[in-house]
Amino acid sequence: MYNLSYAEVMDDLCSDERLNEHEAMCIIIGKLATAQEKGIRSPEAIDALFYTRRVWGFFMENLADDANQLPEEMRANLISVGIWVLKEAEALRQWEKEDFSDIIEINSIIRDSLAG
Repeated sequence: MYNLSYAEVMDDLCSDERLNEHEAMCIIIGKLATAQEKGIRSPEAIDALFYTRRVWGFFMENLADDANQLPEEMRANLISVGIWVLKEAEALRQWEKEDFSDIIEINSIIRDSLAG
């Protein structure tokens, strides 16, 4: 029988959560890149923006939870990024913007920070 310490179990859980978040960001970036290729009025753009909004909504809800163990300042900064992403997604959805490069870049930075 395995005898794992609490710290080892928590490290594994946190690692899995970061891996899941990293994977979600990879999916977002892939969908946004496809939307960039297909155009703002494509079904791919609608799908990419819908998925982006859902994932970031989940992230922000998790970041706002008092049980979240990230430092408060980091949580606040990430929530600010999330607000920007949601505003950018809405501008794209409303066809006020047509270029996905900024939202792709920000999501790529967040994804890359989750890989470490």
